Amino acid sequence: MDVYSELAERLLQVEAELRAMQLWELDSPPAEAMASIEPFALDQLRFSQWLQFVFLPRMNLMIETESPLPASCSIAPMAEECFKAESINGAAMVAHLAAIDGLLTQN
Repeated sequence: MDVYSELAERLLQVEAELRAMQLWELDSPPAEAMASIEPFALDQLRFSQWLQFVFLPRMNLMIETESPLPASCSIAPMAEECFKAESINGAAMVAHLAAIDGLLTQN
């Protein structure tokens, strides 16, 4: 399986886990929140919102256009800290994100 296909599968797992955790939202955040320049947009979005509305769309666009992928990725530690702060059991999500980190960092 090529890296784009594997990444697409991993992104589907992240979406499924957001839904299973009941963190999937139907409405997008306001445009000003989406324009944040802070890492993970934490000044405007919850981490789960950043995953859904920023990370997943950007990564899916990279896959669709076969754009160069990031040379490294370290999202899992941030997920772990955010879920801990929100008292959310995010172990499965952290595992999915760690797999993405590993996939992108090795390429």
